[in-house]
Order: sequence, then structure tokens, then C-alpha cells
Amino acid sequence: MKQNLKYIRWYEEITIKDIPLVGGKNASLGEMYRELTPQGIKIPHGFAVTADAYWHVLTSAGILDKLRETMTGLDKSDVADLARRGKTARNLILSAGIPDDLWAEIRDAYEQLCKEYGADADVAVRSSATAEDLPTASFAGQQETYLNIRGYQALKEACSKCFASLFTDRAISYRIDNNFDHFKVALSIGVMKMVRSDLATSGIIFTIDTETGFRDVVFITACYGLGENIVQGALNPDEYYVFKPTFREGYRAIIRKNLGDKK
Repeated sequence: MKQNLKYIRWYEEITIKDIPLVGGKNASLGEMYRELTPQGIKIPHGFAVTADAYWHVLTSAGILDKLRETMTGLDKSDVADLARRGKTARNLILSAGIPDDLWAEIRDAYEQLCKEYGADADVAVRSSATAEDLPTASFAGQQETYLNIRGYQALKEACSKCFASLFTDRAISYRIDNNFDHFKVALSIGVMKMVRSDLATSGIIFTIDTETGFRDVVFITACYGLGENIVQGALNPDEYYVFKPTFREGYRAIIRKNLGDKK
């Protein structure tokens, strides 16, 4: 399953040190899968399409110089110009498509997931930028994620859209604000089995308090349905604060909880 792959890395092969190859999101997912699955914690299986694949898309189609030209002289304060250049860049990548050798590896890896989870397995196709987060800059949410993707054609289209999303207007603007070179950041893609959020709830866990930076709490947000609703700010989720020292000692550790909207 994992022999002679040039552009694919399975999560069990990835560590947090692989950010330059698979981006921050995939590196974290790989680290979780490697460390927590042996402890009995269920984490959906998946694989990363590496940053090398992104550069392969650009070079195979011969669009790298055109992309550089598109970004040259951009003034992000001119919103109309930013939108025009961003659309041009995305269309260049979408028109490039997925090279046959790259698609063969993605297709084979998806087939392995289908053998594990059932035919036409539904997957999340997630963007993972290779720029490391800084204390003042986080690349989370700058590129696109596509959920409930089934079948080969839908997967292929979602991968192309993920690659192109490195040039969303917000991602371009964010890189300019934080002094990142557009062409020193690449995009990796994570393909992982969807979780049945309709059977219970989904949410987001932060390992510190997001408002104060206090490190002794875990901040959990939860909602019915997809966690993407929380990410997009589409609803007010339930909130829980778990005090780590109390939890470690085996006592009831929820020190605060807030009920979100139920509409």
C-alpha cells in the first residue's frame, strides 16, 4: 500500500517534523494518528498529498511564471485588483488539472481507504499550507476544505480546488500582511474519512484558553452536525472549559460550560 509513492504519505508515516512536506494541519493529524491510535483513540485514517504534488501541478502545466506575473505589483488595498488577480491565479491552477501520474497515486490511495471503510467512502478533502504558524500569524482557515466527497471524479475536482485555494483573496492578503512570499508557501492536501457527525455531535478542541492563553485548561466547542458550522461562525456552539490538573487527578474537571443556540 505504501511502496514507491512519490506524492502520497499516509498519516501513520507523518510526524510534526514534516510541516515543509505536508503542511501544519496534516503534520498534526499524522502526529495524532501515530501517537494516539495505538492507545485506542479512534482517529479517521487518511493520507496527505504532499507539497511536492502542488509544485508538480504548476510545473507540469507550465503556469509558474504566469502565476508570478499575476502576483507582481499587487496592491491589496485595491480590493477589485486583488479579486481580479486572485481569480486569475485560481483559474490557472484549476485549468492545469491533476497530472496523470499524480492522479494515479491519489486514486490508488483513495481505493485503499474504500477497502478499509467501504465502497465510495465519503472523505474530507482538506487544505494544509506548508508555512509554519507564527505567534502572530496562523494559516488556519485561509484555504478551502471540502466535505462529504464521494467517488473518483468528485475527489479529483476537490483536489484541484484545494490547490487553487492557496490563492483565495483572503490567503493572498494574509500572506502580504505577514510578509510571506507567495512562492515560498506550497499546499498539501489531506484526504481523510468523514466522521458521522449526524449520529452525535462534532466540535473543536483548543488545548489552551483562546482568549487569555492560560495553559491549564482545554477549551471545547461542540454543536450538532458538522464542525464546519463552528469554523465558519454559522452558529454559537456549546462551550466547555476543562481544568487539566483536576482531570489528571481523576476528578470532575469541567469548570465552566455555556449552552449555545439550538435553532
